[in-house]
Amino acid sequence: MEAVFFDMDGLLVDSERVWLEIETEVMDRLGARWTPEHQAHLVGGSMERTVEYMLDVSGADVAPEDVRDWMVAGMVARLSQGVVVMPGAAELLDALRAEGVPVGLVTSSLKEIADAVLKGFGRDRFDLVVTADDVLRTKPDPEPYLTAARRLGVEPVHCVVLEDSPNGVAAATAAGCAVVAVPNLLPVEPAPGRLVVSSLEDVGVADLRALLRS
Repeated sequence: MEAVFFDMDGLLVDSERVWLEIETEVMDRLGARWTPEHQAHLVGGSMERTVEYMLDVSGADVAPEDVRDWMVAGMVARLSQGVVVMPGAAELLDALRAEGVPVGLVTSSLKEIADAVLKGFGRDRFDLVVTADDVLRTKPDPEPYLTAARRLGVEPVHCVVLEDSPNGVAAATAAGCAVVAVPNLLPVEPAPGRLVVSSLEDVGVADLRALLRS
């Protein structure tokens, strides 16, 4: 196992509920209602896709750049107050580092939002961080994971990705990585080269190594 890559929102930290709060507040400003069903359409996607969808749903005549700024400002302000780490995430990360396995964070969130999360979680826990600002195409495109592997000098087929969303799983699979899925808001089905669990508490370093050998 040459490296392990963690997704951020909904996998490393419980930030999907924060996204829902901020999206709801922004939609209020746009004069429209927002529901968890709307949010489900955007899980694991980019900020551009989120803004476009919110404007489509609301029909508001507002510049996309303004909506983006509202979203980023709201997320950074809320996440800077502290983050809730998902069960088992810190323990698995620490176990990997104790065994000398390189670890990366690969997220579709913008750098500003990732920085707000890592301020509380600890940037030094990761050997690299890849955000939406580092790629041309975000998940479900494989570019984020291919970029992370290239920067670490490892082969994707020898890496494991930890994801919670179908978009993230699709990106990791297309990159050639083995995948551990911990479904959050949307279901993920088992498949060859993919382990589906209910919590990161159910996964250890040995399980990740075994997945690569399967």
